[in-house]
Amino acid sequence: MRLFANRNYRLLFSAQIIALFGTGLTTVALGLLAYDLAGPRAGAVLGTALTIKMVMYVVIAPLTAAYVDRFPRRTFLVLLDVVRAAVVLALPLVTEVWHIYLLIGLLQAASAAFTPTFQAVIPDIVTDGSDYTRALSASQVASTMESLLSPVLAAVALAFMSFDRLFLGTSAGFLLSGLLVLAARVPDARPSAHTRAWDKVAAGIRTFLRTPRLRGVLALNLVVAAAGSIVVVNTVNHVRDGLGGSQSDVAWMLAASGGGTLLAALALPRALDRIAARTVMVTGAGVLVGGTVAAAALAATGVTTWTGTAIVWTVIGVGMALIITPTGKVLRASVEPNAIPETFAAQFSLSHLAWLITYPIAGWIGTDVGLTLAWTVLAALAGAGAIGVLLLWPRHDGRRAVTAPPTPGPTATRTDRSTLSKVA
Repeated sequence: MRLFANRNYRLLFSAQIIALFGTGLTTVALGLLAYDLAGPRAGAVLGTALTIKMVMYVVIAPLTAAYVDRFPRRTFLVLLDVVRAAVVLALPLVTEVWHIYLLIGLLQAASAAFTPTFQAVIPDIVTDGSDYTRALSASQVASTMESLLSPVLAAVALAFMSFDRLFLGTSAGFLLSGLLVLAARVPDARPSAHTRAWDKVAAGIRTFLRTPRLRGVLALNLVVAAAGSIVVVNTVNHVRDGLGGSQSDVAWMLAASGGGTLLAALALPRALDRIAARTVMVTGAGVLVGGTVAAAALAATGVTTWTGTAIVWTVIGVGMALIITPTGKVLRASVEPNAIPETFAAQFSLSHLAWLITYPIAGWIGTDVGLTLAWTVLAALAGAGAIGVLLLWPRHDGRRAVTAPPTPGPTATRTDRSTLSKVA
């Protein structure tokens, strides 16, 4: 509650929530738009659109983080929201597949620039160290909740309106997000310790490459992307063509995966007080490998049932939460406090690099060859990532990793040591 008593943070967090749900609803509507234009080839269209999204995130996000201290951040954030609102408003008007690619490129370029700029603002308006940690956690919880609630909201909305109306709502949401940012006091960025843009971009990546547990996080990113691509890219064709479902059914099946994410996320805070983050995340990798293998088995046997699909989708949601939820804790415990923003920015780009690999597999192979081969390849990638984390992240690497210096006093020292041991 102390964190949300900060007016500027409250406004910016509200803007982030609205923008997240706008992005989530747009993703659901985009899948239905792709099916409307391309029918059986919707998976390939959606896979290409999401690949464009990942390219933008991988390339533009670190560049924005490098140059964010050179312009007024509040004006920049508002401008990005306006651009996103205009692009989403234009999506219902498209009549050709290439129109989708062009507009998604613009939309995701703006989103890729928004996120690192927002992350860089938070430490300047939340100056207390413990509150800043809570702010990072709040953003992570918001992303988790969005994955559940966006499909549910879309399913409810689609019961009363066509999918193209979702774009109108999300456009209004982006405008509201811009108004909330405009109402907040956002200080301009302080000059970075790195004078060259490449130094800023590379600092976080170097941290990942030299820290054992963060190399393990890189492998876990691949596991999450391999499993998540099955849900994000292939749900629309699997439900509409394989199960004969409706537009609302697509959203509800996505919500099944989000429901698994929510159930795990609710149970994890207490579990992480007693169980090491590595144990939880390795367990999540095992769950996702099992989920992807089960999906491939469903496709190979041709046994496509609502119950079976919903169970597999829920299992994938649980596994993703087991990996994603502790990630922030692992990142914070691995670097000095002044390196936290660049480390989170690096994780943002590197995690999306994994999705850049898996989205085309789910979309293009799934459409041209079949879901059996696509899901088998993704299951193999998930298995490779799970093996990678066991090799790259030693069971006892905690005492060798860089951690935040403890605050004075015996209580703080015990807390820091406890946190370090739970991460390792």
